[in-house]
Amino acid sequence: MHPNKAGEYCGLCGISGFSGDSVALVAEGLLALQHRGQEAAGVLIYSDSKMKLHKRKGTVSEAMSDIPSDFFTGRIEAAMGHVRYGTYGGVGVENAQPLMVSMAGFQIGIAHNGTLSNAGFLRDELQRQGAIFMTNTDTEVVLHLMSRHLEQTGFNIREALEIALNKLQGAYCFLLMTPDGFYAVRDPLGFRPLNLGRFEEGGWIVASETLAFDVCGAEYLREIKAGEILYIPHDTFIPESERFSNGANLFRNRPGLAQCIFEHVYFARPGSRIFGDSVYTTRLAMGRRLAKEYPVECDIVAPVPDSGMFAAMGFARELGLPFDMCFTRNHYVGRTFIDPTSARRATMVMRKLQPIPEAVKGKRLCVVEDSIVRGTTSRARIRALREAGASEVHMRVSCPPHKYGCYFGIDFPEPSKLIARNFSVEEIAEQLELDSLGYLSKDGMLSCVRAHNPCDYCTACFDGEYPVRPPELYAEYDGYKSHS
Repeated sequence: MHPNKAGEYCGLCGISGFSGDSVALVAEGLLALQHRGQEAAGVLIYSDSKMKLHKRKGTVSEAMSDIPSDFFTGRIEAAMGHVRYGTYGGVGVENAQPLMVSMAGFQIGIAHNGTLSNAGFLRDELQRQGAIFMTNTDTEVVLHLMSRHLEQTGFNIREALEIALNKLQGAYCFLLMTPDGFYAVRDPLGFRPLNLGRFEEGGWIVASETLAFDVCGAEYLREIKAGEILYIPHDTFIPESERFSNGANLFRNRPGLAQCIFEHVYFARPGSRIFGDSVYTTRLAMGRRLAKEYPVECDIVAPVPDSGMFAAMGFARELGLPFDMCFTRNHYVGRTFIDPTSARRATMVMRKLQPIPEAVKGKRLCVVEDSIVRGTTSRARIRALREAGASEVHMRVSCPPHKYGCYFGIDFPEPSKLIARNFSVEEIAEQLELDSLGYLSKDGMLSCVRAHNPCDYCTACFDGEYPVRPPELYAEYDGYKSHS
């Protein structure tokens, strides 16, 4: 993985009941969500009572470049797509989504954002009962659970889905395609975002981030609620909503929601609304609060592009300091985790961001970053700024120190490799060769969200207070890692 960043598993976009080119719109929606995954992409359609699936490794543009021509013919009742970020070697096309299977004669397709924290246990149990898995994704567990219960429900797909959902723990948003309709599902604690929009000319769109609605010309309506199944039949296209669980039988010590605050800190794009709040406004507020908690005397406030941009703007505005760019970004390099050797990491990091000597020489810089995970990347960048002539380099981080692992859809390294797990803030500043370092407090970070109670956010990666009991040890399942 990227040596200093976390990775989020994927993004979803689905359309139902639209009279125009649903495939092209799903592709546009996925392009808007490309930041959520570049490993693979896929699209599934329901047309003329049949499902058609196309997926491949690579970006959306790469995956859609050879989409079959028959995807654009006939009446398309619904279409859905997925972009994936994979880790741990599970990068084959077989793990790309959506997945499509035949279940008791029914074609069913599914796409997933998140991580099931009890997937390893469920997978073990299913395999003991004779289940054969074709992928190493936790998403496939859901299909096996549905299949197990399909006959006892009288082959009612919706009931089988509900039974399966109530066996799951952890973070999940699902899009499902069945012969009867299109489904959108969000887990009872609402870890990951999922939103509903509508086209003026008729039809519905569901996506991980609202930015997809903007590029597709749809109107944002609302969030898919935590614990909600939204069902849109292929025959009427009239949405039906029900709550499948209140989570009481699955979750402990959590009366409210557990929305991932890191969506606002890093993952989501600034043009989106996440959990009811503008990402742009929230990041500006985080920067302003950070400036109040850890002001600094400097000549320039500069972001680490791109995710630190708006927090840096808020920081600079609050202190009345000049905002400038000290890095130039090369958008045409590959992801930095493609070379696994530590000796090459710093070099590869600098392929993406290079200091601008004319902007930093002789200046006291305050660099605003969204997070520090391992510290490898930050160290390389700070050294490069000093080599470019910066007289001082201070850093401010728009979230608290990461000290704990995440089991709910964020690919942080194991806790032992988190720099803040092993060192104090002062020691981190010394290791990174900084003149000063300040992290936004947890209370300060949560004060920047408005649409929901701050208690409705998961902060386990900062404080270790997991809203769902995590797997006792993933080491017990070395052969299985979540890759949805």
